[in-house]
Amino acid sequence: MADSRARLDQPRVERRGPRLRYDAEAFGRSTERIARFLGTGRYLVYQSVMILVWVLINTIPGIVHFDPYTFTFLTLILSLQAAYAAPLILLAQNRQDDRDRVNLEADRNEARSAKADLDYLAREIAAIRMALGEVATRDFVRSELARIEERFEERSEDGKSEKAEKKERKKRTEDEQRQT
Repeated sequence: MADSRARLDQPRVERRGPRLRYDAEAFGRSTERIARFLGTGRYLVYQSVMILVWVLINTIPGIVHFDPYTFTFLTLILSLQAAYAAPLILLAQNRQDDRDRVNLEADRNEARSAKADLDYLAREIAAIRMALGEVATRDFVRSELARIEERFEERSEDGKSEKAEKKERKKRTEDEQRQT
């Protein structure tokens, strides 16, 4: 018959007796609820009222005292309550620490992603600025064309009439630019 053990290098240990199975998540949620209640003012008021009633019942003469003057049973009950409350509170704190750790890791990943995005955008903006530094602007191109035009007109035979026409065209284009 095939062995269904996950690890073959470890001996199979048979447990004797019934195994207690519980849902760890449900148990954790219930401990958090209890710990949350133990930290409220309502719990302190309930506990204070209970202790006051306990002491009054056990000190008023004429009533049957179930706990004599030294209040040994009350001390035992409060010790039991503290013995159970401390581990429940620690379990709730551990669960909160786990949640905080997961949230912190998610925040770190988000911050890394945001930083990478910002670095990428900064590099892109720097590349655009460098590219724009090498691009000729409209005004620069116009001024160079005007200079070339003037040189060409000076060399042409009929330079004076062409020059006057060119100046008029240039003046019209400048007027159009100013209007826009």
